Amino acid sequence: MTMKYHVVATTSELEEGGQKFIELEGEEILLVKHNGEYYAIAYLCSHAEFGLEGGQLQDGCIVCPYHGAEFCLKDGSVQSPPAFEPIKSYPLKVEDNAIAVALGG
Repeated sequence: MTMKYHVVATTSELEEGGQKFIELEGEEILLVKHNGEYYAIAYLCSHAEFGLEGGQLQDGCIVCPYHGAEFCLKDGSVQSPPAFEPIKSYPLKVEDNAIAVALGG
């Protein structure tokens, strides 16, 4: 099955360390640019369901700005409590300066 990608932003909208909230077919997603790479992860932390936007980016991870839970940007896995459940990560591709996200995967 081929995934359907949706263009959600352009590369010029995200500087290094940038974060951008998007909503795609009812799913709240956070786009992130860290160390030259783009990522799409669930917007809400799995610990207390607060937004991850504004969280510190370090070593390929985002740290929840509210309680300090840490998640891998690449796969959403938990790297540090108080969260114990991973967050969703979304397939993403960049073509001709367009950032596209797929919901499946």
